[in-house]
Amino acid sequence: MTEKKDDAKKDKLINRRQFLRGAGMTGAGLAAAACAPQIVEVEKEVAVEKIVEVEKVVTAVPEVAKKTGELSILRWNHFVPAADVWFDEYAAEWGAANGVKVTVDGIHQSDMPARGSSELAAQKGHDIFEWNFGTGSPFLWKEHCVSLTDLVKDIEGSIGSYSAIGNQSGYDAEQDNWFALPSYYIRFPSMFRKDLWSGVGFPDGPDTWDDVLSGGTELKAGGNPIGIGLYNGLDPNATWRGLLWSYGGALQDADGNPALDSPETLAAIEMAVKLYQNAMTEEVLAWDDAGNNRFLGSGIGSYIANPISAYRSIQADNPELFANVFLRSAPAGPAARLMAAVSFAYTIWKFSPNQVNALQFLRDWADNFEGHFVASSGYNHPQNDSFMASPWPVLAEDPKLAFLEQANDWSVSFGHPGANTASVGEVLGSYHIPTMMANACTGKMTAREALDDCAAKVDAIYGRWASLRPTKLFRV
Repeated sequence: MTEKKDDAKKDKLINRRQFLRGAGMTGAGLAAAACAPQIVEVEKEVAVEKIVEVEKVVTAVPEVAKKTGELSILRWNHFVPAADVWFDEYAAEWGAANGVKVTVDGIHQSDMPARGSSELAAQKGHDIFEWNFGTGSPFLWKEHCVSLTDLVKDIEGSIGSYSAIGNQSGYDAEQDNWFALPSYYIRFPSMFRKDLWSGVGFPDGPDTWDDVLSGGTELKAGGNPIGIGLYNGLDPNATWRGLLWSYGGALQDADGNPALDSPETLAAIEMAVKLYQNAMTEEVLAWDDAGNNRFLGSGIGSYIANPISAYRSIQADNPELFANVFLRSAPAGPAARLMAAVSFAYTIWKFSPNQVNALQFLRDWADNFEGHFVASSGYNHPQNDSFMASPWPVLAEDPKLAFLEQANDWSVSFGHPGANTASVGEVLGSYHIPTMMANACTGKMTAREALDDCAAKVDAIYGRWASLRPTKLFRV
């Protein structure tokens, strides 16, 4: 890179200060934003079992934002390593430009909930914490996060509005507060072997779940089964909800009431059993979230529902196989064509001593999203479509991937058709939906028994969180 380009890059980074200029904020103004009025619970009881040890009664004492010369960030270890490289370099450049020592740590996505609990218990840790909705929703920790409402308003005023998925990723409808900044989501398209599916009459791949079943049954008989994980992890949390919604079932209704126990959910479970028994391999029970990537990359698998990390891995490792790997939107069912969007979002702990730096970092990061998107090879779908002009880079360059720019058409958040809440988050973190499907698929329970078992657990979770709602609210 030439010196001129380096200077231009640095100028772009340093001059991204709309949050300060547009809102007329100085360091004191940022501190005030961090101390923005919070809804406080009175007579709050004990929280859910998982965080009971660290849940504390919220007092009416405003948080005081402090500014030091440091900033610490915790993120998941990305499936596309280049995305981590970009973020680390960006954070270092941002720190140098702002006189802040920035530390970025990585963690496995499944370890995020436990790390969040331990940091909250200790009242120290990372200033910025990235959450993965597929393994642990930040809604469970929303009371302990700095309000980002002013930050979000500034971003939307400067760049554009967040999408419906973005709103579901950071906006707390119960308290009318943005406590998390949506970063991106990962989509789950169908990924299939075109050569194999052409041989069973589906040259463009399966369009519906019935197609997945009929074509997958033939392909399994020929030694090329399909694969949808049946374990406790991010991928099953997403894919089995897609099947559930496509049959008209849902965890909750539009008003946030538990609604799992329905004929539509039962039909979805029965379809899952057919898929497992007729078209899959038992290996799906023992996978982790990289299992389906390996399955398709081995040359044995004929179909998976997965983010494009699997596509990128095969592209790099097996050009011959890659020529036959194609994608299409999620399968349709009798009621809809929907798949879960696994969101990622950033929060700032109330105990953070570096809230001023954290707010400024997140504001500047939003202005540089396109760099993150390109580094992820198109994996990180924006939750604010205004972050990039259409046609999007990377995706537009690959005819197989260009359709993913419209993934919002068939992607919805985990709370669909209602809002995300702590109840939705606890069901996610407990993996009750994948467990329900696995219980029926393996014959441990009948479909009806599996539904009854899961519905009882879901109802208990929703009932407990309803009982914990404050009896009185006031603003400080």
